[in-house]
Amino acid sequence: MKKEIYLAGGCFWGTEHFFKQVQGVTETEVGFANGHTDKPTYQEVYTDQTGYAETVRIAYDDQVVGLRFLLRMFFKAIDPTSLNKQGEDEGTRYRTGIYYTSDADMAAIRQVFAEEQSALAEPIAVEVKPLERFFPADEFHQDYLEKNPTGYCHLPKALFEFARQAKPEK
Repeated sequence: MKKEIYLAGGCFWGTEHFFKQVQGVTETEVGFANGHTDKPTYQEVYTDQTGYAETVRIAYDDQVVGLRFLLRMFFKAIDPTSLNKQGEDEGTRYRTGIYYTSDADMAAIRQVFAEEQSALAEPIAVEVKPLERFFPADEFHQDYLEKNPTGYCHLPKALFEFARQAKPEK
């Protein structure tokens, strides 16, 4: 069955490319989540005045890969204790977040959070909220690292290979 989760992991180019490598992910789309304006542009979000986070909509086949596995992968691609900053990217638009569309996802989210927090000395700074609104970014930003293989990314290339090799769990 096809399911969706929305993940904000800093710059959406790298987060999207990372999740495109994971078996069971059927579709990705970069955009902006949980802000307060209607149909924001990249330039508007970049000002940090809209309340949006750069986010990736991840559609996945839960017969191949489970939400817990995707969330564990997410935590490998972010610094979960960093507030409004991933790599060299700073600002509220680069905050980390998990935005869900079904309350049934909360059990998996809570379990993974507890596992991850137990391994950290500092508190996790990843926000968890229901998805309130999502607007896709323009075509220029979709699949950016596929179109621009030498483009900027805060994630190391080895992480993409790690995602490609990972054995999904349901």
